[in-house]
Amino acid sequence: MARLTRAESQARTREHVLETAYTLFLRDGFATTSMDRVAEAAGYSKGAVYSNFATKNELCLAVLDRIVTEQMTRLTAELDGTHRVDDRIAGFARWAEQHIGDSPWTSLEVEFATATRRDKDVCRQLAARRRKITEGVAELIEAQAREFGLTLSMPADIAAVTLLSLGIGLGVQRAFDPSVPVEPLVDLLYQVMRGMG
Repeated sequence: MARLTRAESQARTREHVLETAYTLFLRDGFATTSMDRVAEAAGYSKGAVYSNFATKNELCLAVLDRIVTEQMTRLTAELDGTHRVDDRIAGFARWAEQHIGDSPWTSLEVEFATATRRDKDVCRQLAARRRKITEGVAELIEAQAREFGLTLSMPADIAAVTLLSLGIGLGVQRAFDPSVPVEPLVDLLYQVMRGMG
């Protein structure tokens, strides 16, 4: 078996630290999960953790990025193979029902944003991530409108902000009361795609 290069070994260490932090942050929350606990659970020295992530905030941001990537993969899987807008919205509804309000994910996002609200650097990073997600949603809406020849009921960027805002609000409510329905979000998506016919 070929020996790993230094870069490969560092990448593997970073990935293992991130996986461990992912598990701990989602299970125990942001405040309870220290860099020491991540190092111990991962089986590395604290120095190895800090050489990959300079701060706990940086590590949590990486975990949140991973969650977003996972959720986008799940949503894409629900939409794959569908060729009608109704089917795509139904796929979105299935994803929303299963994942909006996922308690560990929602709790971590809210706890992290609240705990770091006075850290201007983290706020800037969170804002940049929000803009990127909003732009991605707007591009997805525009792509659907082009593909199906739809007339949107509002500009795609406004629709993206509105959908995300409602989704986040529903997510927070569903984190402690899973009976809160996702239908308002699905209905809003139908309204945005008003040219569906």
